[in-house]
Amino acid sequence: MAAPWDVIVVGGGNAGFCAAHSARQEGAQVLVLEKAPRQWAGGNSYFTAGAMRTSHGGLADLKDLLDPSAQDRFPLTDLDPYTDDDFLDDLVRVTRGRTDTDLARILVGESRATMDWLRDLSLRFELMYHRQAYEVDGRHRFWGGLAVGVVGGGKGMIEQHLAAAERAGVHVRFDAPVTRLATAPDGTVQGVVLVDGEVLESRAVVLAAGGFEANPQMRAAHLGPGWDLALVRGTPYNTGDGIRLALDAGAQPYGHWSGCHAVAWDSGAHPTGDRELTNQLTRGGYPFGIMVNTDGHRFVDEGADFRNYTYAKYGAEILRQPGGTAVQIFDAKAARLLRPEEYASKNVTSVASGCMRGLARELGIDEDQLASTVEEFNASITGGPFDPTVKDGSRTEGITPPKSNWAQPLETPPYTAYPVTCGITFTFGGLRVDADARVLDTRGLPVPGLHAAGELVGGLFYFNYPGGSGLTAGSVFGRRAGHSAAALAAGRAR
Repeated sequence: MAAPWDVIVVGGGNAGFCAAHSARQEGAQVLVLEKAPRQWAGGNSYFTAGAMRTSHGGLADLKDLLDPSAQDRFPLTDLDPYTDDDFLDDLVRVTRGRTDTDLARILVGESRATMDWLRDLSLRFELMYHRQAYEVDGRHRFWGGLAVGVVGGGKGMIEQHLAAAERAGVHVRFDAPVTRLATAPDGTVQGVVLVDGEVLESRAVVLAAGGFEANPQMRAAHLGPGWDLALVRGTPYNTGDGIRLALDAGAQPYGHWSGCHAVAWDSGAHPTGDRELTNQLTRGGYPFGIMVNTDGHRFVDEGADFRNYTYAKYGAEILRQPGGTAVQIFDAKAARLLRPEEYASKNVTSVASGCMRGLARELGIDEDQLASTVEEFNASITGGPFDPTVKDGSRTEGITPPKSNWAQPLETPPYTAYPVTCGITFTFGGLRVDADARVLDTRGLPVPGLHAAGELVGGLFYFNYPGGSGLTAGSVFGRRAGHSAAALAAGRAR
């Protein structure tokens, strides 16, 4: 009897839906299985800002990609081209040269075409003026190699994916945890087994079930001591199931298993993601102030690079501090540079004072130490002039750690402090795949019938991450996984 499904996709986030759309376009009958209930639809993708890093030729090149309603500010916009070489250089640089070159070149080389493909599926895009541009001399200047996002952010992305799936005839089933892969005696994957024992047969399976960021035990085991205490930015359902399923079937573990994407996160946040606030609990304005630990000492170079290239690694630095917490401090002149969605949204954890010693008392930090830290910082500033849209060289000299850019004295009251902790986004370790997103076994050969995309693909990110690359990677390799899974299914059908 013929298998009822050509392709089963395990996981209903951006990568999973990209795989499903791609397979359906090839004529496959596709079922998406999502572990979470309907009210938690979208996996981690729902909790993102919807930012997608892509190479492009500048504003004119992006015009056809962007929603017409989002183009009213074009005449006053400065957006430099971001080439394939730029993207690849950034990826190699922040991963310290460890990124899998073959996978990286696919990600970079197909980023722009994949964005067009998503647009043709009716996903809508806009320039991210609210996150990636500052107004200077009456013009909106983009910075940090990242410009494009989905209209409506992660919430909008998932709504648009679900609508596209319904139009195309992709079947989506919630409350459907997969506990193992159904395999033939020779190891060929022939479907999945659900938690209640139901067997669903298919000619190919795509795993897109996320990493293990919501599994405290796996975090402590792979990331190290203390990581079980980190807050989770997104879904509580990404507990490493897809990775475990594949490893049980003989897949090869790959990538940076002791690494992850983790950010400065509101210290008062819930243990897992907030469906209303989503990414608004991120605190990414630190380049324009200072971060101190609870002892009153600075511990990172807040201006080492644009936020896009440091925010995903500074969560880990915060977790290493006493109590796993820190404080971001700004004066009044920096307030205009802080995103209101992050620093003025509902339930923001913050304290304010007209003097630094008063701020220290509010925070429970030693007054003399915090005052000394700020005085030393202010006295060490040189270079400039200050410009938030470039690495401006407004820096410190003679203190450790230095601040390399955007250093301004904290001298204009009131002063506001935002307590932060580590918010983990996704883990970097996962499965090894080939160029067709087929999962490879420990011999480097494809596991027959098994494909993967999204967070559980290892090898792209090590130590750090260029902002906006995750959704793009999920889309590029999701598209490839769906295409190759549908081709395999068609071949088996014959």
